[in-house]
Amino acid sequence: ARSAGGGAAMKLKLKNVFLAYFLVSIAGLLYVLASHVTQKDLRISQLQAELRRPPPAPAQPPEPEALPTIYVVTPTYARLVQKAELVRLSQTLSLVPRLHWLLVEDAEGPTPLVSGLLAVSGLLFTHLVVLMPKAQQLRDGKPGWVHPRGVKRRNKALDWLWGRGGAVGGEKDPPPPGTQGVVYLADSDNTYSQELFEEMRWTYGVSVWPVGLVGGLRFEGPQVQDGWVVGFHKVWEPNRPFPVDMAGFAVALPLLLAKPNAQFDSTAPRSHLESSLLSHLVDPKDLEPQAANCVSHRARPASAEF
Repeated sequence: ARSAGGGAAMKLKLKNVFLAYFLVSIAGLLYVLASHVTQKDLRISQLQAELRRPPPAPAQPPEPEALPTIYVVTPTYARLVQKAELVRLSQTLSLVPRLHWLLVEDAEGPTPLVSGLLAVSGLLFTHLVVLMPKAQQLRDGKPGWVHPRGVKRRNKALDWLWGRGGAVGGEKDPPPPGTQGVVYLADSDNTYSQELFEEMRWTYGVSVWPVGLVGGLRFEGPQVQDGWVVGFHKVWEPNRPFPVDMAGFAVALPLLLAKPNAQFDSTAPRSHLESSLLSHLVDPKDLEPQAANCVSHRARPASAEF
């Protein structure tokens, strides 16, 4: 009887242990489920709050007055397409804030065509004139590369920036000392990406990029490795110190003003006109590559075909 009673007590104790284990397990499961539900509800509440939160205000671009000025130098001369090319270029330039157009005519005085175009362009401009010397004027039947083109006009613009040349229209005072800006040579027979101007604006010394469809290549310009210019894509006149197109570089205004003897050389060998200026300003290894490390071109001749 005592043995039977002990067995029944043991069974009851085991039953109680299993019941307690079961209850604890159920309680633990309920706690885990409750915690999961609570975390899920909390995450849902956080997401709902984020959806109700107003979007952050977009970053405001700098005020135009705070931007360095881009001085765009364009030589021009009388020909049938002159007005068409200048209108196209002026409309591109009008998209760029804080820009000053230096338009230089090959003439004895300002012509009504150019004066009128500048007056309605809406751009800040300086109108300059200088007559090409007769010795450099092309004669009938002579190819255009016999003499470097636009040298006198480009140098006239540089003289104005240095305070050495008078203007016939628009802004007549050169930039005051300490002005932050960049100088770019933009011929009217090219087309330009708007991105190009924003990239060149922050030039510290001399910045460079490829130019499409020049020099016998799909593009001509610097080769870049680890952010440094290490060579050039070139075919035409490969021995040039700076194998870049006129549209392929920009010069920081403070650097240019610090080099008053840096000008284009009218006696430079064929295709060396760009090098005649840049050799006074920078070493090739110190050029500043733009256009995504020079893998994209931002300018090309308007008459070129793909």
